[in-house]
Amino acid sequence: MVNRLGGGYTARAESQSHETFNVTEFTKKLARLKSDLVTQGDRVTDMLLRAVECFFDLDQVKAQSVIEADSVIDRVDVEIERASIPLLAMGETNEHEIRSVLTVVKINNELERIADCAVNIAEEVANYGEMPETIPQTFRVMANSVVGMLRDATRSLSNLDKRLAEQVLGFDDTVDQFKREIILDAQQKVASGEFTAKFAFKLLTVAKSLERVADHCTNVCEQVIYLESGMVVRHMPQGWSKPARPGS
Repeated sequence: MVNRLGGGYTARAESQSHETFNVTEFTKKLARLKSDLVTQGDRVTDMLLRAVECFFDLDQVKAQSVIEADSVIDRVDVEIERASIPLLAMGETNEHEIRSVLTVVKINNELERIADCAVNIAEEVANYGEMPETIPQTFRVMANSVVGMLRDATRSLSNLDKRLAEQVLGFDDTVDQFKREIILDAQQKVASGEFTAKFAFKLLTVAKSLERVADHCTNVCEQVIYLESGMVVRHMPQGWSKPARPGS
């Protein structure tokens, strides 16, 4: 009897020890994964900033560096995704930890798409040449706003700052308004002969890329909010909804 109880206790202790080891390994690997994701966010932010700068400066050398940097983003994107899969197979049952892994995968995808938008902007410079027309000031404000959104979205991810993530959402409608103003202004200046159709098309192409970046930033922030609160936000005609439980 004593031996059986003793044996049972030993097996239970080993099982508990093994479980603790798994949780510790999961925590370590998840922390490493999050760190890699934040670094990727910083890398993509720098890439977008350089893409915007090369457009305003007509710097084809910088444009080419942005295009070449995309290979690193793509490689890290695959590495992060591959590192996420084994974590889901480790048997973790904590809801927040599972959400963390899923959030990493989703945000990783958003960052890769933002990098693609930066490449699209850089390609407009690399393939264009001279631009005698003056870029509208509204365009510069829009570009700076989008870069700021990405910086704050990445910071909200790094610090898991739900409040900052909510603030970023509020800029999305402002960016949309900037794009509408740029389109209207470009149409009027083409009609008056101040802009060539080619230049106006280039402005609209870059404006659409920036708008998509803003959309991806809001997606990142939605994931941060969901991770930290288990709540979701939705973009309604009147603006962003307050965070609420799914299904409510």
